[in-house]
Amino acid sequence: MDLEFIISEKNNSIYTIYLNRTRTLNSFNLKMAEEFQAALKDAENDNDIRVIVISGKGRAFSAGQDLKEVLPKNGEQKELGEIVAKQYNPIIKLIRNIEKPIICAVNGVAAGAGANIAFACDFVIASYSTTFIQSFSQIGLIPDSAGTFSLPRLVGLAKATELCMLGNTISARDAKDFGLIYKAVPDADLEIATDALCVKLKDMPTRGLGLIKRAFNQSFTNTLEEQLQLEEDLQREAGNTYDYNEGVNAFIQKRKPVFKGQ
Repeated sequence: MDLEFIISEKNNSIYTIYLNRTRTLNSFNLKMAEEFQAALKDAENDNDIRVIVISGKGRAFSAGQDLKEVLPKNGEQKELGEIVAKQYNPIIKLIRNIEKPIICAVNGVAAGAGANIAFACDFVIASYSTTFIQSFSQIGLIPDSAGTFSLPRLVGLAKATELCMLGNTISARDAKDFGLIYKAVPDADLEIATDALCVKLKDMPTRGLGLIKRAFNQSFTNTLEEQLQLEEDLQREAGNTYDYNEGVNAFIQKRKPVFKGQ
């Protein structure tokens, strides 16, 4: 696929995806969503990739949906459910189901679907100038991109209701305090903090991290008995990996383990 609105870069075992519709604050149209999905699939299927980073070019992470793309044409109303199904649901499913750690480095505004795509990632690092806003209620819509799923789980029902119904803008520091994101840093330190986390994660046992992610995903719907069984099954799978054996041997030999992500 020829990429027009996405830039992807591979650096050793780190795959970085940039949203790149800077004139619209990286708001989504169908082509950018499709390119983003393709880039995520590339990162998922590349066995050499052990960490994925998502960020935005320019002065914003993403302003969400490009509303000009959904205005009625020739008197015909756009079907918003179809847009969610084609553009955003596949993105969220990929982010949550790719069994590799995904970092979102948020620079500038993250609004609507842009905010919720960030919250779906495993780690969110935001610059101090970043603002998050659930802008849907301001135009009579509901949060999509798993906003109604992730926000109550991240911050509780009362805070999620406030954010989604009132559409209050929150700063990166407040988002950190609320438990919405992993870390808030000065603007000049965003790349440094992201790189440091990448370096740490890329040398960790990637398969094991992926199994943690799988277990967390299923914990949202499993009963206790089902989750205990899942832990048993995944622990068995983890115990058969190269990285488990390397970790145990390194511990016994009192040396630093060299994980391969296998």
